[in-house]
Amino acid sequence: MAEQQAEPPGFSVVPGAAVHRSLAGRRAEIIDLVEDAYRLHGEGRTVNPPSYFLRFPDRPTARIIALPASVGGGLGADGEAGVDGIKWISSFPTNLGLGIPRASALLLLNDPRTGYPYACLEGSIISAVRTAASAASAARRLAEQRGTPRRIGFFGTGLIARYIHDHLSELGWHIEEFGVHDLSAKYAASFAEQVLAPTGTPVRVHPDAESLVRSSDLIVFATTAATPHVVDTSWFDHNPLVLHVSLRDLGTEVVLRSANVVDDVEHVLKADTSVHLAEQETGNRAFLDATLYDVLTGKFTAPADRPVVFSPFGLGVLDLVVGAHVHRLATAAGDTVPIDGFFHELDRHQSAGTS
Repeated sequence: MAEQQAEPPGFSVVPGAAVHRSLAGRRAEIIDLVEDAYRLHGEGRTVNPPSYFLRFPDRPTARIIALPASVGGGLGADGEAGVDGIKWISSFPTNLGLGIPRASALLLLNDPRTGYPYACLEGSIISAVRTAASAASAARRLAEQRGTPRRIGFFGTGLIARYIHDHLSELGWHIEEFGVHDLSAKYAASFAEQVLAPTGTPVRVHPDAESLVRSSDLIVFATTAATPHVVDTSWFDHNPLVLHVSLRDLGTEVVLRSANVVDDVEHVLKADTSVHLAEQETGNRAFLDATLYDVLTGKFTAPADRPVVFSPFGLGVLDLVVGAHVHRLATAAGDTVPIDGFFHELDRHQSAGTS
């Protein structure tokens, strides 16, 4: 039987502006899409190896991370095909002093049948959106169990905080007050004025972390902290919901005092995250109460008598799911940039271009 001849693979680029256009007005849709991805992951229909960290002895604050992943088919109502791929994302905090964002990224999508990459997307927007959608999903489902928060506090006021605010706004909550704190008073004031004030909800800029935490029902940690700096458990005596997106803000005692929900146990217990440090100190993982999949499927109910902390390490499968969706939307809108002839050697026996 003759082998079936595959069509020569196409390849296209989706620039950041096209990514932004594809995602505009779709925050609620993306939150649901990310939840679907978590369900697939919990059902064992994904492959999500450990992230790989490239570090530099001469630039100790910088890193580039590779997140390979594979997502099975049947995602969402349309049952889209699966996708393989990798996110390559850098974090260079010194960029802030240059007036450019700390993080930059690209996302490669591979055809699961042939392995050929078929698209390269600007990845920083996708990364921020999937992070925010993950946080919003956890907040929505945990708040359904514990009650809707009325006071939301943001510790850290960068790009991720803005995206999280945007996605939380899709949940339809009535918020009585926003709180803001940042080590930079300038950044905190700008975030309060440009991001939160237009909502019409009262905004309070807090001069210190303690007052922000104590006055918030839901706290978003979106900092660049490398080591824990919030260590006083009494700050959390009112048992708030904590979206610990930056992963390294909370001290071990705060972690152990809380109910802890993570996105993936094996992934989050590494790279000196707060929960990883708690595991090292206690010698066990008993303080981890559930995964987000457990919350979504009703296997776990969040307690009301302890703080509840969601610590998402960030899964490559989420980038792939959002990225593949963006690629479909951009393609349908004619918003991709095809790279004709990107793959050159397609005949296994004849050199292309020879006479």
